[in-house]
Amino acid sequence: MTRTALPRRAALLGLAGAITLGRSRLALATPATEQRLVVVLLRGALDGLSAVQPYGDPALAGLRGELALAAPGGEGGLHDLGGFYGLHPALAGLAGLYREGNLAIAHAIAGNYRDRSHFAAQDFLESGADHRLASGWLNRVAAQLPARPGKTPGAETALSVGNTVGLMLRGPAPVGAWLPQSFGRPDVGLYQALARLHAADPVTASAVTEGLKERGFTASVLNGSEPQQDRFGFPALAGAVGKLLASTEGPRIAALEMFGWDTHNAQLGRLGPALALLDRGIVALREGAGASWSRTVVLVVTEFGRTAAINGTKGTDHGTGTVAFLAGGAVAGGRVIADWPGLGAGKLFENRDLMPTADLRSFIKGVLAAHYGFDTARLAAIFPDSAAAVAMKGLLRT
Repeated sequence: MTRTALPRRAALLGLAGAITLGRSRLALATPATEQRLVVVLLRGALDGLSAVQPYGDPALAGLRGELALAAPGGEGGLHDLGGFYGLHPALAGLAGLYREGNLAIAHAIAGNYRDRSHFAAQDFLESGADHRLASGWLNRVAAQLPARPGKTPGAETALSVGNTVGLMLRGPAPVGAWLPQSFGRPDVGLYQALARLHAADPVTASAVTEGLKERGFTASVLNGSEPQQDRFGFPALAGAVGKLLASTEGPRIAALEMFGWDTHNAQLGRLGPALALLDRGIVALREGAGASWSRTVVLVVTEFGRTAAINGTKGTDHGTGTVAFLAGGAVAGGRVIADWPGLGAGKLFENRDLMPTADLRSFIKGVLAAHYGFDTARLAAIFPDSAAAVAMKGLLRT
């Protein structure tokens, strides 16, 4: 891996001041294509049954308890997706994309791993194989695409923001890395705890409060009554990516990561804010992309789902089936793609999880085949030993 400076063009577009690695990470590639591809990896296992709730399944309420949200039309209810599924209330932006035909959702989908270990599942998802490889499937996509004119052999075709490059983008396509000065900026919660710790101290309280205000934290943010608008968070990062994708000199492949989806406890209060950040990020990416949105595909994936039933700490545990989102102007959207297995007795995987009825590799293959014209041989090189996972058809507009 080569350490590199951020290209001047990217800095001029605002990327240098818009990103950090506190809760997200970014990598970029610049092949010679006008098709844009963004992959967002949700680390920690998104609860697909909450993000896209099958409110029409009669077994849902008994399994989910207080995690079962109000049906569309009710107070704080779901965004309806056609009478059976509903988007989480925090996903208003994605609901708008769905209505415009710019969002498709695959439900009851999973990778080829079944043992519910975050680390192994993420490795297999990123490598694109049924075992850990030294390279990732997105790097192999970049390697299959032609290089930009004027690039010397071996020149970097990808840029990773951070001190490491995620497995998804490691491999034969050369990758550089850039570490922003803001790396390691603590989460706002740490500053709030610091303010609380000193609040009653007659000596330090005023100094700490004034110091934090000088760093941009208002009193309402510090006391927790108002969320901090983090200029280094996922929405800002995604918006910057959109601007870079729009540039004639910018990247054409980007990989982003979001953390914090492991909702073992208190899921009702934790999942909504995380989904809202994801939602704001996708909307910001679209706004940043401008006219290039029509040639853009955004793939949002996670390593596995969560249990169908609520647990004793009002959360969910590691599961299997989940959802994958496909957004973009190139997407044949406005639909949920699912062979719904049901949630009733005898229908759950190992009597605990949403049964997967689709292979995530088939979904991704379908995107690559339609977006880049990759044939079966190229898809097999990107996803080895996956002949049974046949590329889905009709995911993108012709």
